[in-house]
Amino acid sequence: MRIFVRVFGCFFSLVIACGAVAQNVAPAPLAGKPLTPTVPVATPAQAASAPAPVVPPSDAHSLEKADLEAYLDGVIPLQLERSDLAGAVVMVMRGDDVLLKKGYGYADAKKKTPVDPDATLFRLASISKLFTWVSVMQLVEQGKLDLDTDVNQYLDFKIEPAFGKPVTLRELMTHTSGFEEQIESVLQREKAKPFALRDYLVRYQPKRIYPPGTVGAYSNYGVGLAGYIVQRTSGEKFEDYVRRHIFDPLGMKHSTFDQPAGKDLYGSVSDGYTATAKPAVGFEVFNPMPAGGISTTAGDMSRFARALMNGGALDGQRILKPETVQLMWTRQFSASPSMPAMDMGFYEVQRNGLKFVGHNGDLAAFHSQFEIEPEKKLVYFISYNSAGSDDRGSGTARPEVFEGLLNRYFPYTPKPNFQKLTDADRQVAGTYVQSRREDSTRLKLESLMDQAHASIDKDGELEVDSTKDRRGHVIHYKPLGGDLWQDKDGQGKLFAVRNSHGRVVRLAGMFAGAQMVRVPWWENAKFIGVAGIIALVACLFAVIAIIARQYKRWFRKKAPVVQLYPGSVMLTRSQRWAAALWLLAIPGVALVLALSVGGDPFPDFAKFPRYFLVQDVLVVLALLASIPAVIATLRMLRRPGVRFASKLKYGIIGASYVVLAYVSLHWHLLGSVRKY
Repeated sequence: MRIFVRVFGCFFSLVIACGAVAQNVAPAPLAGKPLTPTVPVATPAQAASAPAPVVPPSDAHSLEKADLEAYLDGVIPLQLERSDLAGAVVMVMRGDDVLLKKGYGYADAKKKTPVDPDATLFRLASISKLFTWVSVMQLVEQGKLDLDTDVNQYLDFKIEPAFGKPVTLRELMTHTSGFEEQIESVLQREKAKPFALRDYLVRYQPKRIYPPGTVGAYSNYGVGLAGYIVQRTSGEKFEDYVRRHIFDPLGMKHSTFDQPAGKDLYGSVSDGYTATAKPAVGFEVFNPMPAGGISTTAGDMSRFARALMNGGALDGQRILKPETVQLMWTRQFSASPSMPAMDMGFYEVQRNGLKFVGHNGDLAAFHSQFEIEPEKKLVYFISYNSAGSDDRGSGTARPEVFEGLLNRYFPYTPKPNFQKLTDADRQVAGTYVQSRREDSTRLKLESLMDQAHASIDKDGELEVDSTKDRRGHVIHYKPLGGDLWQDKDGQGKLFAVRNSHGRVVRLAGMFAGAQMVRVPWWENAKFIGVAGIIALVACLFAVIAIIARQYKRWFRKKAPVVQLYPGSVMLTRSQRWAAALWLLAIPGVALVLALSVGGDPFPDFAKFPRYFLVQDVLVVLALLASIPAVIATLRMLRRPGVRFASKLKYGIIGASYVVLAYVSLHWHLLGSVRKY
């Protein structure tokens, strides 16, 4: 989870981060008809650029138990030591054969309790979504739910209208419902008062910022909504429904959606750590629960995977029909046929000529990955119980193992057919922000932090400063034609999405659940960063001048000098007050908030509204003081006989107040204290 980074960065960005970004800061028909997928139609250019199947070289290592265990025994303990990770669990299958199921390190670092792959429960965060989607599809099979019906028909509260189109279950499953992000109470401490599922969904309903079915914008809320629809339709609490209709039939005896886990399993849940030198973070309660609440073992995940690979059945117990499983693994939404797609809840990972379907999961401490390769019947599962204390923590360790295994057993050498750069390709240059973002909340300012800048370098290669390899180097992309780009040294791709006028409006990467959206110049982080820093520095100089003048008056017992030169004019009282109030309203409150959060992965969200309220009061006062200050500036600029230096001083300070007013209003530094 990025909660601390996002909260801290949002409110401190205009003071520190904006300076950094200024320098250089990624339908099935109605019920009763066959469940058929919707797949975008390829244009000729896109179809021509689709990659051809790749045959692995003959010198690949044989995927056998002994070789696999020896390899992972060499890699994972080194990761734990290198990155200060307490423990991990790994499971690899081929068909029904479990090649490896092993724990590494500790479930409790203090007591030195080893990880048991069959008994130690790990918190899998967003991998929970796969169980929610299986639950939805069970009810679709029974004719109780329709993938393409307005979800309001299944709810006892209303999803607010937007864009003249309803939200459907299919759009929830493909993360194209258009909901914005919100983070309030997404993570809670174990002892915090839990939210009932309905209460959470009603209280924190986000705004829809994209028309449904058009843009991938990953949404935990959307999955929670689907879980509540399962609860309403089945008449069972969501966690009870999953237990009765998935866990029990599959013999997953060490799995639960209860938060915290019940007494029978609570003692088996691994502790979670930011780093082993720090105390365990405690049980992380995720909201909404269907989007991230599961606790389970590697052994239970092997049973879930076997059922899916066997067409929805295991040991005589069926949870889905074979055609439903196939549908869930069928492309539903992507920017291009050449790019990985969102399937029905699962998302595709294309690597080394293979196509996996699965999901990742991240909490403050736990970081997990679950993948199935249907054609070769491969299953890969890994989970770490620690974030790590350096830049090479679990965020790097996780792909390191996955890619290392593929390179060992399915080696692959990309042979892209790069094309000559065209003028149309150069149109991709610009500034972008993530589609998954806060837009109407107090954290909209984070969009300045998350902006990515795309440019064409002197060699005609595309650089996006937010896309980096594991060494921290910016990746260079070369064109393949048809708006498709590929990492010149790797397998990653980007696709430029154009609107009906042919203008590049978005960039799509290897995760279909999110895209990068082009921002206009007036929201460009570099422009706002420079303007914001200049405005705050102008306010700072104004306040310093006021303090210096008062110092002379009080301590040196000298009357303040009103005019040093003929035609000089001092700042008005409103301009002085506005300068002081702006410094308190933006960097002042940001600093207090940042210090109150500290490094806590579970900030006390209940305290945030008090800071927001103080900020609201200060911003309102600053805005009120800025009105006469700007009027005084306009009058001064037209007043004859005033020195140029005074007019320049008035002009800068007046423009600064306009800039700060724009930032405060446009990025919601003034607004609801309960929406973030």
